Amino acid sequence: MNRSIRIAATQDLADIMRVIDAAREIMRRSGNTEQWDDGYPSEEVITGDIENAGGFVIEDAGRIVGYFAFLPSPEPSYKQIYDGKWLDDTRPYHVVHRIASYPDVHGVFSSIMDFCFSHETNIRIDTHRDNKIMQHNILKHGFTYCGIIHLLVGGLRLAYQKII
Repeated sequence: MNRSIRIAATQDLADIMRVIDAAREIMRRSGNTEQWDDGYPSEEVITGDIENAGGFVIEDAGRIVGYFAFLPSPEPSYKQIYDGKWLDDTRPYHVVHRIASYPDVHGVFSSIMDFCFSHETNIRIDTHRDNKIMQHNILKHGFTYCGIIHLLVGGLRLAYQKII
């Protein structure tokens, strides 16, 4: 494995969207039929990540095999949390969004977490209640379930935080 992570560039957009489509298909096959519907995340959303220097690609032997957004706080959807509380609600944090990879590429979540925690010690992440694969990975990597957040665009998400 010759995996690396780098900041995404506009010319990566077509490759990123193929990865997003593959991840959406993984979700559908695992019973997660509601997350990432209606074309989300769109090219515009990914372009916004890239323009904000928060979009990253995972490459393996020069091929883009994954994508994620790693963005500094505040995350507007995290302003209020229900049925729980954040581990720490005073310090700045980063949020990880839009994790995607091809189904034949393994260990992407671990690679992403290694990268993110090498840059930040306080990270939040959320996922859909039907995304059992993501919930498993989040808990496996030491995150604590904190409660439920409401997305600004609608919908509920399970919210997690890890501080090292």
